Amino acid sequence: MMRSRRHRCPRAAKTHDPSSESILNVATTRHRTGTVAALDVGTSKVCCFIARLDESGAKQIAGVGHQLSAGVRGGVIVDMDAAEESICAAVHAAEQMAGERITDVVVNLSGGQQESRLYGMEVSVAGHEISDNDVDRLLREWRLHHDDFDREVIHTIPVGYNIDGVGGIRDPRGMFGDKMGVDVHVVTANGSAIRNLATCVQRSHLEIEAFVSSPLAAGLACLTDDEKQLGVTLIDMGAGCTTVSVFVDGELVFVDSASVGGGHVTNDVARGLSTTISHAERLKTLYGSALPSPSDEREILQVPLVGEDDSRATNQVPRSMLGRIIRPRIEEIFEIVRAKIHDSGLEPVAGRRVVLTGGASQLQGLREVGSQILDKQLRLGRPIHVQGLAEIASGPAFSACAGLVSYLSLERPEIRAFKRKPKKETSNAFGKFGLWLRENF
Repeated sequence: MMRSRRHRCPRAAKTHDPSSESILNVATTRHRTGTVAALDVGTSKVCCFIARLDESGAKQIAGVGHQLSAGVRGGVIVDMDAAEESICAAVHAAEQMAGERITDVVVNLSGGQQESRLYGMEVSVAGHEISDNDVDRLLREWRLHHDDFDREVIHTIPVGYNIDGVGGIRDPRGMFGDKMGVDVHVVTANGSAIRNLATCVQRSHLEIEAFVSSPLAAGLACLTDDEKQLGVTLIDMGAGCTTVSVFVDGELVFVDSASVGGGHVTNDVARGLSTTISHAERLKTLYGSALPSPSDEREILQVPLVGEDDSRATNQVPRSMLGRIIRPRIEEIFEIVRAKIHDSGLEPVAGRRVVLTGGASQLQGLREVGSQILDKQLRLGRPIHVQGLAEIASGPAFSACAGLVSYLSLERPEIRAFKRKPKKETSNAFGKFGLWLRENF
């Protein structure tokens, strides 16, 4: 007899009525202390970090669990059962290491065809001192007027306020003016991708605090404050997709993605050398390079052939052949990134600094090829804002998961994801008066 999906999970179920709330329910709490958990569901691996936050804002990793991913392609769930088992295994390993159980996680979103939109909104403040209520009212007004997306909103990020036409204001509270406006960067994604991922997480007996866009999470993990302030482009190269984002004046102002990544390089190697996916990944990791070397022709690699029963049946190829297979795909990825940056119109303000992160960014020679194609300065980004990471979990492949922990410690709840709710109609004068009171007092 087929067993229930929930019985295969090594974690105990919580008492919870899933019909009582939306699967897109998110947290909007301010800076917090205590234990938090982050979950990165990627194409090649599922990773879970359990961290402890103290009153000073320090983030100490207490538990790490990672598992080969199954049922995920291009950052999107394609097999619910397989993905659920991978999530359960990663979370269980992190709980064992941390010595405690978790009930809530913040989840990374790398797929779903993420897009950026920039909107402006203005409200009257009647010349009085601008308060928290005025800022909240401005953002509520924006949401009411722009709640007609055919996609799910992941983040609404205020990138700049203006008062009476004077822009460049980061925090308008305490200032005076007649009209206050805001430019809002909205990150959206395909709704079905979000719901499928949410369902897998909830089947693992976890509640979702928030979904976080992968570029934002990676930026919080591996970018310095000066880079975000002066302008930087972040390229997160995963196995199934590559995301590109731009940070200017300390804010995320652009997000885009391409459904091509390190897994495509592995597939190219497997096809080109007639070997298995696992052997292709090993060859790429140990011997692969995006740059040719004079010794490549002399170095011979033993390549096991796909479908051969005899383990001794191998093909001998020069290392240069491996490089000739890898280089075109790497060039294609950077050409796509260059086109997306150009189309965004933000290239002049993004500066000449580029940070590469993600598991696929560790390929030898990648920085040099990227620097040539993008004509910018490149560095490799690793998690730099969390403590207690073991060496195995401190590389670029874990940037997004580490960034989720940083996201939970933010003191700016306005950049958190929010739950889309239906517009409320006020059918009578009393209802309208009550709405006016709530918005103005």
